Amino acid sequence: MFMPNMVLRVCFILLILALSFNVSVAAADPPAKETYYVVAGDNLYNIGIKYGVSHGDLMSANELDSTTIRPGQTLIIPTGRTGPGQASRGNNNRGEADLLARLIQAEAASEPYPAKVAVGAVVLNRVNSSLFPNSIRLVINQVTNGTYQFTPVLNGSINRAAGAEAVQAAQEALSGADPTEGALFFFSTGVTDKHLQSRPVSMVVGKLTFAL
Repeated sequence: MFMPNMVLRVCFILLILALSFNVSVAAADPPAKETYYVVAGDNLYNIGIKYGVSHGDLMSANELDSTTIRPGQTLIIPTGRTGPGQASRGNNNRGEADLLARLIQAEAASEPYPAKVAVGAVVLNRVNSSLFPNSIRLVINQVTNGTYQFTPVLNGSINRAAGAEAVQAAQEALSGADPTEGALFFFSTGVTDKHLQSRPVSMVVGKLTFAL
């Protein structure tokens, strides 16, 4: 007369064990990773803006040694993104693009358009260099031994709105354009700073000299 109860207990125990096993397996499954297929014209900066992550996080997630990517490559998109237009770790990519445009406006408003693109490229080259900070905002606001790297930050002219050409130049630089071929410095032609004068010149546009 006790057999039915015993069977029910065994079935109940087996059911509990099965449920526990399924929960354990589900917990052990790795989270799905979002990926992106690189097409012609892509670069890490714009992909970062699209997915709301910094280009540095993309490099880390994909174990990249440089920002160079090629069509056909599949990238892992880091988790924890904050939504389109926003980078991780509190950085705002749209805000950084605007900051870059304002620096271009302040540094090269009266210069030819190629010089404007080149100014943006120098900032991005610094971001990619181990010698400088790893974000646009940190590069532009860098102060070394009490010296501002960019005069517009010191005198406040960077706070003025960017013109249409400066905005376009910033976007072109963010898209990978670099007429300087890797320059890390630019300065007014005729500057007397010996350190700047000693650096290899990559191009001269208008009144600006760009150096490696």
